[in-house]
Amino acid sequence: MSLFTPGAAPGPETESEDRESAGSEEAAELQSTDADAEQNDAKTDSAEADEKDDGGSAPRRWRSVVGWAVTVAAVALVLFGLLLPDQLVRLTPGAFARIPIEGVVGAGILLVLPGRARTVAAVAAGTFLGLLTIVKCLDMGFNEVLVRPFDPVLDWVMLRPAVEFVDGTSGRSAAVGVVIAVVLLVVAVLVLMALSVLRIARVAARYHRPAAGGLVVLAAAWAACTALGAQFVQGVPVASDGSATLTMAHAKQVGASIDDRKKFAAQAAVDPFRDTPGDKLLTGLRGKDVMLNFVESYGRDAVEDPEFAPQVDAVLDDGTRRLRAAGYSARSAWLTSPTAGGGSWLAHSTLLSGLWINNQQRYRTLVSSDRLTLNRAFQRAGWRSVGLVPGVSRAWPESRFFGFDKVYDSDHLGYRGSPFGWATMPDQYSLLTLHRTEFAKPDHPPLMVEMPMLSSHAPWAPIPHMIDWDAVGDGSVYKQMAASADQQGYVWKDKTRIRAQYRKSIEYTLTSLISYVEKYGDKNLVLIFLGDHQPAPVITGEKASRDVPITIVAHDKAVLDRVSGWNWQDGLRPGKQAPLWAMSDFRNRFLTAFSS
Repeated sequence: MSLFTPGAAPGPETESEDRESAGSEEAAELQSTDADAEQNDAKTDSAEADEKDDGGSAPRRWRSVVGWAVTVAAVALVLFGLLLPDQLVRLTPGAFARIPIEGVVGAGILLVLPGRARTVAAVAAGTFLGLLTIVKCLDMGFNEVLVRPFDPVLDWVMLRPAVEFVDGTSGRSAAVGVVIAVVLLVVAVLVLMALSVLRIARVAARYHRPAAGGLVVLAAAWAACTALGAQFVQGVPVASDGSATLTMAHAKQVGASIDDRKKFAAQAAVDPFRDTPGDKLLTGLRGKDVMLNFVESYGRDAVEDPEFAPQVDAVLDDGTRRLRAAGYSARSAWLTSPTAGGGSWLAHSTLLSGLWINNQQRYRTLVSSDRLTLNRAFQRAGWRSVGLVPGVSRAWPESRFFGFDKVYDSDHLGYRGSPFGWATMPDQYSLLTLHRTEFAKPDHPPLMVEMPMLSSHAPWAPIPHMIDWDAVGDGSVYKQMAASADQQGYVWKDKTRIRAQYRKSIEYTLTSLISYVEKYGDKNLVLIFLGDHQPAPVITGEKASRDVPITIVAHDKAVLDRVSGWNWQDGLRPGKQAPLWAMSDFRNRFLTAFSS
């Protein structure tokens, strides 16, 4: 409104009277509702700005433009948090072309709250939405690597192995950089989301009536889209309640994870072999040296996927012929692993303990117990129990639980070569070192060796290749091999390369095992090798099984006669119809078959 009377010259007295009049009008306006007052203030500010010279109006316009830009950015960030999916395959533009009912309801609640309560509620809601956004990102990562969502109770400890993986594959500087970046990103998400919700709440309160009308329209549109099943993109409903559904799912998961401790304790209390004396255990393997080798990421897809099977199966079938020529026989089947994509220790402890170890809480409970593992069973029965673990590069207190007389970690294997990706050394070197330190000793006691094979561990670059066993030496020969092989940066630019490298790594590890038995095996050797888990979805695709191959190789026919009732298939390669067990069933079946 103008401060001057039309047609009158603005003298000092007139200006004073007009200002008093304007002040009276503004005082009257302030007694109206909060929304009307804010609107009238905005109009008054606009009128005053219009009467100022050009030098003053431009900054005001820019402030107004910046203010609305900030508001639009706040709305975009909140919508991003509400509509962000929890799986990478669903992260498409269509995922954001939806109406989130959580946002409509939340905005409505904020709109009816009084000023101070509105501020507190907005900050709390924004912080919660920030946390939910972080959980969605964690879900995305866990689904891509471990083929399951993030567990808010049990999985925080998994962040350490993730950092160690970056350290092992890309170096300490990269690991530190990733940690710093993640911490800053988490703080930024929480702060920006809280500020964004607060900004939206204040703007909505200033424009109360249009905001309320808009929410009514959005709620009606959401209801109509729900009733009609409307979709802009196939499989993506316009009416979204994904954030609420995910929140409820994780809330239930929290309760289940807390209750799981009692459930697992009841399962662990049942052990038919707990008190079996040593002279009754493993009598069918007296005098044998037993090797138990976990082949990293050796899953069912390696044997059956058309992209991998021709080459991998050729290695297995050729190995069957070669070992048969050396006097060995083999039987193979399938086990279902408790994990996929990673978490190898969960699979190891499941097979060794006979319990289903599918989370870190169960693992910690297990290694704090007196459960009889396969290692301890052999130890109790008179074998020397050895753990050769080239992937362990720090203190490993859990080794006391599993039952080892001797542990060889990465610092005690004498390797002088270069690492190959995450693998500290090639499998061929690890196998040869095992032979040198244990099997080559004259008159050595019966040995039971547990050994993970690391060359097929992600990121599958660089990959070693087989050399003459006599040329391995102290591993120095591998320096040039690691430098000249395809590196991670090159391989991971193309999914086809990644898959090809995975296949080659499985071929290498299987070949190294077969070649080792050919060269160093004797009539007393019994080899059990199996996959720990399927690789990540980047290799298998979505919805792959968790099945892994398992094979027993023996020179003495009596050993395989003991498991004839298992109906496993001949050779190193299990067929589609081979028996399938839970990995947790193996311990009891094995001890039953070979014990009195």
